Amino acid sequence: MNFPFFIARRYLFSKKSTHAINIISAISVVGVAVATMALVIVLSVFNGFHDLVASLFTSFDPQLTVVPVTGKTVPNDDPILTQIKALPQIDIASETIEDQALAVYNNKQAMVTVKGVEDNFSDLTHIKEILYGDGEYELHAANLQYGVIGIRLAQDLGTGAKWNGYLKIYAPQREGQLDMSNLDGGFVVDSLISPGVVFSVKQSKYDAGYILTSIEFARNLFGQQGMLSALELRLKPGSDLDAVKMKIQQLAGDKYRVMDRFEQQEDTFKIMSIEKFIAYIFLSFILIVACFNIVGSLSMLIIDKKEDVVTLRNLGATDKQITRVFLFEGRMISAIGAIIGVLLGLLLCLIQQEFGIVALGDSEGSFIVNAYPVSVHYVDVLVIFLTVILIGWLAVWYPVRYLSKRLLN
Repeated sequence: MNFPFFIARRYLFSKKSTHAINIISAISVVGVAVATMALVIVLSVFNGFHDLVASLFTSFDPQLTVVPVTGKTVPNDDPILTQIKALPQIDIASETIEDQALAVYNNKQAMVTVKGVEDNFSDLTHIKEILYGDGEYELHAANLQYGVIGIRLAQDLGTGAKWNGYLKIYAPQREGQLDMSNLDGGFVVDSLISPGVVFSVKQSKYDAGYILTSIEFARNLFGQQGMLSALELRLKPGSDLDAVKMKIQQLAGDKYRVMDRFEQQEDTFKIMSIEKFIAYIFLSFILIVACFNIVGSLSMLIIDKKEDVVTLRNLGATDKQITRVFLFEGRMISAIGAIIGVLLGLLLCLIQQEFGIVALGDSEGSFIVNAYPVSVHYVDVLVIFLTVILIGWLAVWYPVRYLSKRLLN
């Protein structure tokens, strides 16, 4: 057995001549354990919100979308897009046109994003699962053009789930100059009627600013006949998403960018990742402060064991081995604290997942979920454990070497 480790283990669990040393050692373990537990819980809550947001976007966003790198639109008969549609792994391919416009209803107005989609959009996404109202999902019938709007946009415009009359949509003319004396002449104006339903993605970006309609309506409104702004794809069951994405990107070259659901919401998830990293950094600083307790415990232990050190030297132990005894002592304190903290953190996360003890608000239904969402990612747990061990070991290395030279010589 490693001699310094054996002695350090005996020192850690044996009763000291000064009872305060045992108390400080216990406080050191508790401090490291609490900081570790906080890291596990906080990062798991961030993961929970990340997974929650991802699940909400799933109902509206396609598995993959192909968008032009330059410009807003491209011809829909581009040979590259035709090749992509013909891939055997593609189950559904749907063209879309998307741009900004002004929606007006009963003297209320709002800037909106009009998204024109093909009839197979409901097969491409889960849009029908997030509809509310007495009507049915419908984009056009004969010469009638319908608009399915977000639930918050319906509130802002005062339309409700079903509006009477027409919802007017204004889009700037693509050609010519705007005549300030005749502002109406600078816009293309068209109207939508209500199918009697609204959608709720539970994300402000969509619920407060999107209108779904037919691609023919959008092309006429924006003057984009024969064009598309994105090709949205759904893969056949069992397809390898990453492999298919790579294959499509090879076909697309530098002309198109292929994005999965996370890349489609890149800004949202990037902000969440930054927040999670900042939380990790701040809690790591708290962990560093907690590790100073270990230094205090070791300094008192070194003083308490001065006579033992003399005995060890007489038995042939070198100064390097004696120093390693106290290094192992500090490392074991940090390791025990890390293990206890990880286990407690996982236990509390499991309790929150099962029972939702910590609620988001006082009244049920005020938020998308009633309790803080928690998702344990075991890669994060491993990173936390290694972080605690690294900080604990570095925190005791220099102080132990310095104290050993000053107090044991």
